Order: sequence, then C-alpha cells, then structure tokens
Amino acid sequence: MVDRRKFLKATSLAGASILAGNSSFGEAGIPNSNPVSDKPIVISTWDFGLAANAAAWEVLRNNGRALDAVEKGVRIPEADPDNQSVGLGGFPDRDGKVTLDACIMDEFGNCGSVAALENIVHPISVARLVMEKTPHVMLVGEGALNFALQQGFKKENLLTPESEEAWKQWLKKSEYKPEINIENKSFRPDKLPGNKYNHDTIGMLAIDAKGNISGACTTSGMAFKMHGRVGDSPIIGAGLYVDNEIGGATSTGVGEEVIRNVGSFLVVELMRQGYSPENACKEAVMRIIKKKPETAKNIQVGFLAINKQGEYGAYAIQKGFSFAVCDKNDQALLIKGNSYY
Repeated sequence: MVDRRKFLKATSLAGASILAGNSSFGEAGIPNSNPVSDKPIVISTWDFGLAANAAAWEVLRNNGRALDAVEKGVRIPEADPDNQSVGLGGFPDRDGKVTLDACIMDEFGNCGSVAALENIVHPISVARLVMEKTPHVMLVGEGALNFALQQGFKKENLLTPESEEAWKQWLKKSEYKPEINIENKSFRPDKLPGNKYNHDTIGMLAIDAKGNISGACTTSGMAFKMHGRVGDSPIIGAGLYVDNEIGGATSTGVGEEVIRNVGSFLVVELMRQGYSPENACKEAVMRIIKKKPETAKNIQVGFLAINKQGEYGAYAIQKGFSFAVCDKNDQALLIKGNSYY
C-alpha cells in the first residue's frame, strides 16, 4: 500500500525536478516526445491528482480493475473540504447551492453520470450506480438525489463556512469572471509547498494490469454559476470518453467550449487516426481556438489523454495546466502540459 505522506514527499521532489526544466523536457515542462508508461498506470488532472493517484494506485498495484481505481481515486478530492472545486466544500452557484457533476466509464463502454446533484459527497459513486443499476446513463437534480438516497447515500451539507464566505463576498458585485487556472485559491500547507489546488475538475484515466482502460470525472463546476448550469464534466464524450481499443481522454476548464466540440470523444477519435495523445489533445484545443479566437484568449480548456500502449500527453489553451502520473516506475510525477498561449 502506498503511504500518502511518503507519496506526497516524493512528489514534492519529483515535481521540483520536472518543473525546474530538466534538459529532456520542452519549454512547457513536458517531455519532447510522448512518454510511454508500463502498465498499470493512472493519470489525472491538476495538482490534486497526486493524492487521488495514490488512492487509485492502491487498487492497480494489487491487480485491481481500472474502474475501481478511478472511482477510489477521485473520491479523495470529492471528500476534501479544503478543495473548493470538487465535491464537499466546492464553491456554490450564485444561489448559494453546491451542485455536483460526475461521470464514469468502463472498458466495455458502459457509463453513468449525475448532474446538478446536491447534498451527496461522492457523486462519482452515484454515477457508477446509475451505470450498474439503472437502464439510463444520466440522472439529474432531484431525480439523482432521490436515487442516491435509495441506494443508501446520506444527505450532507456540502457548503463549508469558507465557501459560504467566498459566495457572500462574490454577491457584493456579482461579477461572473472565472480566473484562468486559479479559480480555487485555498492553500493546503499539508500538501505540496505552495500548492494552490488550481482549478475546477479532476479527470482521471487508468490502465490496469490486464490492459483495460476506465475513466472518471467529477467537479462542483464553475464557481457562482447560474443554478442548474451543467458543464462538460458529467457528459460522456465531452468531459470524458473511453474506448478500450484506442484509449481515453478527459478535459478541464470552461465546459461550454468542450461540449460544443465534443472534446474528449474528438481526442480519442484522433488517436484512432494515429495521433499521439498530446497531438490529439492539441488538435482538440486548436479547434476551440479556431472557432472562437477572441473567447479563447480569456479562458482555459485543457485535455489529458492516454492510449492503449500507455503513451500519455496533454495540451491546453493557456499555460499552467498540470497533470499527475503514477505507475510502478514513478509513484509520484507532476507534469506541465504544453499550451497554445
């Protein structure tokens, strides 16, 4: 079993080496050629993916299923009250309500999703039960909550005092201007030094020892959004897509632009055509930029992908997008993805 304290200490050292600009890395910090990892492997978006990967690795190292790994992994940030962009403690919408979105997809193409779910800490686990116990793919709002309660989940208040205070401060001007990469400014002294836990979504992709791929994506969405707003995270093909013959992809950032381009599905289809994971992510980003060049200057969208061979890569509109990698060779690895701007 991975000791999380040792894991995060190792990550601090590995991340410092990588982000310092090792000569084998490009300007943005990512290897000049797409790295290939031994299986099993788990990758996830943003700095908070480090602790999530540690939990997922506990499943993978024991020859567990990738689906179980991604669910267990993303439950870590979902339950972290200091992470104000995923699950418990997430920033509320403009009405002061914390609403959560999540989806999960396995190696057989099965998938489940919940959107605008309130009062449940782990939407990813509800999404999995939607996949396994209903004939549907997505449940939303009150229907999703009722289903969760029927399955034994308990209602909890997700609005922490810190997030409530941030909402009250926002109400003074009520300006909806999401900041690129730093929507969440909470400082975590018990994690990596200086870690701001920057942004909105954790997307995770894993390949298990049998070579099977699964993915998960979960978020509390954009801070101070309109009540009822749903982004890309719970939408199969937008925030997450897995094809066990090809690979998987997930996204982060402004979900509206990802939805308009069916981003994660696009990345997987590009890999099917022979693109490397990084180049597939880059092409998906470029389509967003080409369609809305003025909009793209002021938003962040990033994609993270892995193919069947264990090759992984990422690309974003703006600098600052990071992702975490964990395999038997590197228990802790933080990489900056390449970017357009």
